[in-house]
Amino acid sequence: MAMKKLALFSLLLNLAMFLAIVLAIVPKTTGEGYGGDDDDCGDLLGSDLYKDICPEAEAIIFARVRLAVFQDTRMAASLLRLHFHDCFVNGCDASVLLDDTDNFVGEKTAAPNLNSLRGFEVIDAIKQELEFVCPQTVSCADILATAARDSVVVAGGPSWDVQMGRKDSLTASKALANNIIPGPNSTIGNLVAKFQNVNLSLKDMVALSGAHTMGKARCTTFAARLQDSTNPNGPEASLEFIQSLQQLCSVSDSSTLANLDLATPEMFDNQYYVNLLSGEGLLPSDQNLVTGDEQTRELVETYAQDMSTFFQDFKDSMITLGRLGPFTGTKGEIRRNCRSVN
Repeated sequence: MAMKKLALFSLLLNLAMFLAIVLAIVPKTTGEGYGGDDDDCGDLLGSDLYKDICPEAEAIIFARVRLAVFQDTRMAASLLRLHFHDCFVNGCDASVLLDDTDNFVGEKTAAPNLNSLRGFEVIDAIKQELEFVCPQTVSCADILATAARDSVVVAGGPSWDVQMGRKDSLTASKALANNIIPGPNSTIGNLVAKFQNVNLSLKDMVALSGAHTMGKARCTTFAARLQDSTNPNGPEASLEFIQSLQQLCSVSDSSTLANLDLATPEMFDNQYYVNLLSGEGLLPSDQNLVTGDEQTRELVETYAQDMSTFFQDFKDSMITLGRLGPFTGTKGEIRRNCRSVN
């Protein structure tokens, strides 16, 4: 009996130490809420929303994200991408998380998302824990925004103040997801148009593209790059790089994956931009940032030379992304289950 009590005490002590570590290193959201004349919902978003009503929220999200990335390093990129795909369709409202039902079609089966988006089970686990601690308090949309930030932090990237107060949508749009989320073969003109459509600038586009410093892509998404036989000294492609991709994708398996960043695929850094200047951008849309427009090339060169500038611009663009048309106030709801409306 004494041994059992000692073992239980040890377990509780270890758990307490783990929670203390998490609370000590979790990224803090300490900045003031923001707003402005051009942002009709900015004054309803703030950084201290859960300070009193669910003070454990950010620590829980961070701990779950860190565990998920520890178990699968690719998950950092997946959680970041979930937030991006959510915000592009009717704003950051967690519409991307809704499952199809007999009477409802969500966004998960849209072409940019089907067999591509990952990490839903991580969001489920976070939501389940938060519902136990703070029932119907933290929205799924706020979880997505915070998990995206924490994924970057866990992978070695910068932190930023996540503004809170989004509500979850009651519906979704597969049609919009099909039409407005940028595709891997996009030209610069197409990319600029789609980002401007949601009030994101050319600079935002280039900075947010830096998220491709992590993660993987299927061979089917960069098939156009496999046909590129440019000489290795040219600006468009590295011949050695293209040949390595051709070899990788020569097997008749559409699920074959390649790292978006061959050099440091699990780290959030500026290597993505260095790769582009060497002709080693995986997706056609990535390499087009160098070859398709002088303005985007100049930004790529800046970020390749100065990681701190990239980090700052990425943080600013993520904050801008996170404030795209969220439901706030009395609009929307706080779902009990992120996969379905209440």
